[in-house]
Amino acid sequence: MTDLKFNRGRRLRGSANLRSMVRETSLHKEDFIYPIFVVEGENIKHEISSMPGVFHFSLDRLGEELDEVVDLGIPSVILFGVPNEKDAVGTQAYHDHGITQEAIRFAKQRHPELVVIADTCLCQYTDHGHCGVIENGVILNDESLDLLARTAVSQAKAGADIIAPSNMMDGFVAAIRYGLDQAGFENTPIMSYGVKYASAYYGPFREAAHSTPQFGDRKTYQMDPANRLEALREAGSDIEEGADFMIVKPALSYLDIVREVRDNFDIPIVAYNVSGEYAMVKAAALNGWVDEKKMVLETLLSMKRAGADILMTYHAKDAARWLEEK
Repeated sequence: MTDLKFNRGRRLRGSANLRSMVRETSLHKEDFIYPIFVVEGENIKHEISSMPGVFHFSLDRLGEELDEVVDLGIPSVILFGVPNEKDAVGTQAYHDHGITQEAIRFAKQRHPELVVIADTCLCQYTDHGHCGVIENGVILNDESLDLLARTAVSQAKAGADIIAPSNMMDGFVAAIRYGLDQAGFENTPIMSYGVKYASAYYGPFREAAHSTPQFGDRKTYQMDPANRLEALREAGSDIEEGADFMIVKPALSYLDIVREVRDNFDIPIVAYNVSGEYAMVKAAALNGWVDEKKMVLETLLSMKRAGADILMTYHAKDAARWLEEK
């Protein structure tokens, strides 16, 4: 045995402090964006059945959630408004006193230092549940861009720090950037959902946002899960149009895409740890099948290791607490 030569990788794993010294990737609560669903009405805090621990909040109950987020040291939230009234063109999406706009104002007044991101889409505001204008059963691209730009401007006027368009219409970043600039919001950044797949992992979110399509699916505008190179084309075009951040969605089954986007572009990359990914872990944990804390932190760490700078996750509050315990 004395003539054997081999590498001794275990030398760097002998103790907790030694492992910490050579650790390549770290997870911090400052990495997190926490999604919040805001509904119309009063005294509403209603748990979403497919997302245990995640709630619908009315404006008069939103403060308690925001206070908790800030107390935990999470620096940012993204707000999803769920209106009572819907129509064919999503009028409430760009109404100056729509639910999202009112939630933005409330959040910025209560916690001015909190980074408030506005999800910019039409699907939860339209009676058909699609992300654009429809004519004869077809989702029209160019006709939808003006409504998306109007939505973004109304959200910026309400005080949103970042606009996050998620509709995947061609040219949506260019249209929103132009609209924001024309309205005097040249310094408002765009966090583009530029790499967004037509995924089965969105199911619980559609319950939360009341945004299930009333016919067909979203495969004509969201990306085919089989495609890798398409992600680079989509990200590249959005960056050319003025995107300041790039979201890859979903995250867990698309870690290879997170790495591809990270290796090819130099803007901040956001991994969206989506509702289905959250629900799977929560369901297993509630049944006692997995160690929730260890599994969540390992999963989020994998997204950072893949190249994400920022993590949009429903686990953010729990993860922030667990990181403090360390």
